[in-house]
Amino acid sequence: MNEILAVIDKLALFTFIVFTMLGAGLGLTVQQIWEPLRNPRLVILSLLTNFVLVPLFVYLLLQVVHLSEPLRDGLLIMAVASGPPALPKLAQIVKGNVAFSVGLMMLLMLGTIFYMPIVLPLVVEGVQINSWEIAKPLLLMMVSPLVIGLFIKAKFAAIAPTIQPILFKLSNTGLLLGLVVRLLIHTNDIIGLLKTGAIFVCAVFIIFSFSVGYLLGGPGIDTQRLLGVGTAQRNFAAALLVGTSNFDDPGVVSIIMVTSILMMVIVLIAGPKFTEIDQATYVEIKQVEV
Repeated sequence: MNEILAVIDKLALFTFIVFTMLGAGLGLTVQQIWEPLRNPRLVILSLLTNFVLVPLFVYLLLQVVHLSEPLRDGLLIMAVASGPPALPKLAQIVKGNVAFSVGLMMLLMLGTIFYMPIVLPLVVEGVQINSWEIAKPLLLMMVSPLVIGLFIKAKFAAIAPTIQPILFKLSNTGLLLGLVVRLLIHTNDIIGLLKTGAIFVCAVFIIFSFSVGYLLGGPGIDTQRLLGVGTAQRNFAAALLVGTSNFDDPGVVSIIMVTSILMMVIVLIAGPKFTEIDQATYVEIKQVEV
């Protein structure tokens, strides 16, 4: 049964990522993606948040909170893996800047490809990482559909509005199906991590990541929301690849999967509600200023 669910999970993940990126390409232009990245302050803070502050915080947290070595290794892998494949979809959920989400995702993905092989062996013993092995699936599943979508939008703009809603429905189906299947597969892992208290460490990891991303993502609310969720949701695809290829202990993969599930569940549940509160606060501030 678990083997069947694992196959469904992979198909759901493939559907979610590919159709999300294809749909994002159909709705944007290269200029729109590039424009937010022309803000040096925002780019520098995004890199600082994802590649310095979050990994450093998790490393220091694990010096204080004692977990088993497999759980510790899994969390460190997640901490240094940035550029979540789901970022464009997360931007839609929290009403963030979708164009910036694509540009930021590409920037963080590229950074992760070079960053992980250098930093991870310094904090996790026995890890050997090939940059190309990380880059290959990301390029195939994320960059290629995005480029195809941008090409269709540029050359056949009339059909883009017709295709895009269909792709987003397929993307949403893949997201929800994958989440349900992962919850079924990893129920025992979640229960086990609750017993050890590790899941609370995951929660602290997520809360800190969102908070620092949100606080440094200004001045616009749309970029604050985007950098918040983009920092809290790590690149589980890259983390999973490293975890499965370097470790025999199932605890490493379990903590990676459970953390990624927890990240997605929190965004899906709290994201829309936070957006409402955030927008109401913004309106009140503007009224006071006037």
